Amino acid sequence: MSKESKKTGTDRRHFMVGTAAGLAGLQIAMPARRVFGQSFPERPVTVVVMYAAGGGTDTIMRKLAEEMAAAKGWTINVINKPGAVGGVATQFVGAAPPDGYTVLGGANYNRFVRVLGHADFVPWQDWVPFKAGNALASWSVRKDSPFQTFDDAIAAAKANPGSVSISTSGTGGVWHELALIVANIAGIELKYVPYKGGKPATLAGLQGETDIAGGGVHEHIELIRAGELRNLCQTSADDITLDDGTVLPSIATVLPASRPLLPVGATYNFMVKRDIPADVMQELADAFKAAANSDGFRALLDAKFFQADVKIGEEADREGALMESITVDIFNRFQDQIGAEVKTAEELGLPTPEDFDSWWPPEGYQPPPIKG
Repeated sequence: MSKESKKTGTDRRHFMVGTAAGLAGLQIAMPARRVFGQSFPERPVTVVVMYAAGGGTDTIMRKLAEEMAAAKGWTINVINKPGAVGGVATQFVGAAPPDGYTVLGGANYNRFVRVLGHADFVPWQDWVPFKAGNALASWSVRKDSPFQTFDDAIAAAKANPGSVSISTSGTGGVWHELALIVANIAGIELKYVPYKGGKPATLAGLQGETDIAGGGVHEHIELIRAGELRNLCQTSADDITLDDGTVLPSIATVLPASRPLLPVGATYNFMVKRDIPADVMQELADAFKAAANSDGFRALLDAKFFQADVKIGEEADREGALMESITVDIFNRFQDQIGAEVKTAEELGLPTPEDFDSWWPPEGYQPPPIKG
């Protein structure tokens, strides 16, 4: 592995200018249960969430921290450091000692920061992701919006390209990426308005700052149930019918060409630096698996329309690399919509999505030392 690929920090100048890193704190403490001879953890563990409080990533990470604390008797602090599509939080965790006490509460395998030039580490090679689940994308509008259906929004965008705005969780983030894909399939041009997370993006649509609220079903669902938002589409393969009969239409229903991509959405991952001690990594992996498979965590997933999908080890590394190769491909196709220089697959040493299966595992790859 090259010296460059070993770097875990990022250049602060790439993302700190013009970025105010928010901070929201939560301490989760359970009665300590020490096991004789146990050396980790000897103090609280801190989970640094890369998006703002209240969004999907924050919701998932706080619940995982709560269930880890309950399962292991640990004390876990949860803080938020949004900005630069995860770059601010990544820089913070990357600068911490590689001892396992500072964990990145991330999303989407942190695959955007390298593609956008915010960092030079390889997220699935220099870090170890623990995947907890997935989320579906959602496009919704205010109850008084003139758009009654997704077709109405398409018609307006075609009549006046660039006039219809949609909020995203950040330029180059997953909801921006998926909006680009949907708009491309629909043959429309939208105006993308970035916010620092899914909750601010949802509120932007609710308050009329944008014509469409972009985000996840989990971020829109309570407002949809309350009648404050009307769902235009979501990215599962099938329509979702709520208990009151409200239908959240699948994008495939209104845009059949999207069906081969579905279901598609965000992923949620704890991430730790790969150079932490192997025994500490195993302790964190065991705690994570206990939390991700707990009744409390699964109940949250069901209530918010998240999808359970636990992956650890090479399986998670492989999916992270595949997702990064897809992002590189999409962002290079739509670089004019990203508003920043985008790295190419060749620069990042990645294959095309079509060539991925024959490329994996790349030369020199070593799976993380996790058992079970």
